[in-house]
Amino acid sequence: MKQKQFFKQNAVRFKRFTQKAYSVFNSMHRVISIGVVTGSVLAVVHTTESAAQTAAKIQAQPAALEQELDEVMVTASRLELPVAQTPKPVTVITKEQIAQSPVRSIQDLLAYAANIDILRRGGNGAQADISIRGGSFDQTAVLVNGVNFSSAHTGHYSLDIPVNLSDIERIEIVHGPSALIYGSSAFSGGINIITKKKVQEKAYTHIESGMHNLKEIEVRGAAETGIASHSLSVGYKSSDGYAGFTNSDKYKVSILGGYAEAPMNDADNTGYDLYNLLWQTSLALKSQSKLDIQLGYNNKKYGANSFYTPAWPDQYERTSTYMGSVKGEFGSALKFIPIIYWNRHLDQFDLIKDVPWERNNHLADTYGSNLILQYTSALGITSLGAELRKEDILSSKLGKEMAKPHGKYTVYDDRLNTSATLEHTLSLSRFVFAAGLLANHNTFTGSEYKFYPSVSASYRPTESLKIASSWSKSARMPTFTELYYNTETHSANENLKPEKSESVDLSLTWHTSLVEARLTGFLLWGKDMIDWIKVNEGDKPSSSNLTKVNTQGIETSLRFRTAAILPVLGEKSNLTLAYTRMFQDYDAAGLISESARALNYLRDKFTAQFNHRLYGNFSAGWYFRFQKRMGVFEKFEDNRSAGRFEPYPAFSTLDLKLNYEYRDLAFNISLNNLYDTRYFDLGNIIQPGFWLTGGISYTFK
Repeated sequence: MKQKQFFKQNAVRFKRFTQKAYSVFNSMHRVISIGVVTGSVLAVVHTTESAAQTAAKIQAQPAALEQELDEVMVTASRLELPVAQTPKPVTVITKEQIAQSPVRSIQDLLAYAANIDILRRGGNGAQADISIRGGSFDQTAVLVNGVNFSSAHTGHYSLDIPVNLSDIERIEIVHGPSALIYGSSAFSGGINIITKKKVQEKAYTHIESGMHNLKEIEVRGAAETGIASHSLSVGYKSSDGYAGFTNSDKYKVSILGGYAEAPMNDADNTGYDLYNLLWQTSLALKSQSKLDIQLGYNNKKYGANSFYTPAWPDQYERTSTYMGSVKGEFGSALKFIPIIYWNRHLDQFDLIKDVPWERNNHLADTYGSNLILQYTSALGITSLGAELRKEDILSSKLGKEMAKPHGKYTVYDDRLNTSATLEHTLSLSRFVFAAGLLANHNTFTGSEYKFYPSVSASYRPTESLKIASSWSKSARMPTFTELYYNTETHSANENLKPEKSESVDLSLTWHTSLVEARLTGFLLWGKDMIDWIKVNEGDKPSSSNLTKVNTQGIETSLRFRTAAILPVLGEKSNLTLAYTRMFQDYDAAGLISESARALNYLRDKFTAQFNHRLYGNFSAGWYFRFQKRMGVFEKFEDNRSAGRFEPYPAFSTLDLKLNYEYRDLAFNISLNNLYDTRYFDLGNIIQPGFWLTGGISYTFK
């Protein structure tokens, strides 16, 4: 009787299972007690509300609880589940958090996560590499609405996706090897960008302008026609560039043994023009079945000053991305989820802008189809999945020589990836257990199938405390760049082996009405890791498999609900502190690393965010970031090597965003890098100093 009364007091009893994504649990014929908890907390952006509520509070605010549960549905498994049912660490960034942040791109937004390393080469989304838990930019999978659009060409273009900030419903970040969830490319983690599907507003417009001739505009419209909802968004942003370099207006370049003077373009060559176009249609079919269609186009043109070598400051890049997918969901207790998708990325890289003598052209295609079957019973949720994925590249540099050139492309390569997954999730009151296996075959490795298991579990001894742990294995195929990039300065290796990893983590989450805290420890063992290394000083770096790279780290966060303590600060006021520390070691069997990847990691990253009301509808958000990167870089002065290597200096930045809302209008002023820190994420590539912008938004509901 006491046990019965206990569950009656603490269980969350849903009234409308058939209307929600978590209705799969309805067939278990029992009360499901769900405590909503966060994953690894975003550095300066508070995560979704996550404490289990008392029965009295639930009855007083049923609508608020339902909204909260809707917002924490995540895909930290093959299918969308409540975050309480996903014991693997996951960070959730919501649309409300994005609106509060002083950012103008997804790259800038992710830089505020303490457990994410964003290595930016340009400003406001021009180009950036993304790293999770010390992994390289090639080891992170990037998905849009559960579709893996990662390119086999190179991870440098992982964030070339046609998504505007106003399109995003939420961003999910899964930490650690996630092959079972996102495929074999999710070597150190994965990012899934979920866009808005429901017609929440009929139209949205945002215009922004600022220093360095910055211009930005986003326009989004949405409508419903019968069973279908449609949305179309367009985005454009441009700037003349931000950095001030001391080199002269002309510099000498070596051409065919002689020398010529090449003019500098766009002053410091950090300007950009970026375009996004995204169309979505969602069909609500009978019996909660649905069909989602998305088509997107992304185009970038940007000065690549010192991007790939500081010896050539007038590098320039032009890229285009085309993507499309169709995803269905049919059935209830037994669900069928088919997906077909295509992604094309074109890149033209000029070592000297508009000088064709040293120009690389690439066209990379990815085609894929998935089929996922999900069955729900009293024993939990079982999913079976299969994927067929082809990756190919036409290039002037990367691949094997073709019998007959195809226009400007002279080399080609392709590979076929086949995988099957089996996963089961079991929920027993306060205990959740999930286990699965990925079987993978890639024509690059031959005829053998490789198997990658994953196990995770969580336990809630009290309503305020959650203990979770996970273990998993993963692998990654070499990119076409690592296999074929042969130049005067680099030598590629066509005999590279796939990278392999194994990871384990343990996390504690504690939550009260005023404080939310998280502590996570993790270990990652990497084998046959790929880096550009040398046998002797003076040799050209060559892509090679290191013996091992091991990473250990902790992730911590602490969030205070200042609104509950000081109501004068506003109902949305909060203070979030987060800190991540890592240590990495490697064994290269006596070889010399170029330090492009191995041991080039963030040892320390601390972030703080404070959102509060100033007066009336005026509010402010303060965003602080401190980081210390390990590793060294070759120092360049006046576009020439100084003949020495230097450690990465520590730095900090402070950003401020001021907001004012009046009915459907919103005004904002962003002051980025308030004390004008001259810093860089990658050696010699200076990032923007102080940057002032202002904007206005209008929402038509």
